[in-house]
Amino acid sequence: MGNINILYIGRHLEILSTVVRLINANENWSGVGAMNDEEAKVLFQQKSFEIVLLGSGITEESEQYLRLFFKKQNPNATVVQHYGGGSGLLKTEILMALKNQV
Repeated sequence: MGNINILYIGRHLEILSTVVRLINANENWSGVGAMNDEEAKVLFQQKSFEIVLLGSGITEESEQYLRLFFKKQNPNATVVQHYGGGSGLLKTEILMALKNQV
């Protein structure tokens, strides 16, 4: 299995940095982060992401807009709300997203 590309979108730099670090701690995952919608869109168009994690601080309007954009660009990508709570929950969210792709 190759690397699973994961895009994390969050509004808080410290949380974004932590989540991306935790993602990249898994040898099978490759994570990048974006602080705003435009940056997320550009990254998504540059690289094929299997999973997009939506972090805290994203408005409902932005979430709906991003979900539509990602599905239009890549219907196979899974968009998941990330609830925080540490590396165990993050891992579970990612593994569930991967399981749902099968």
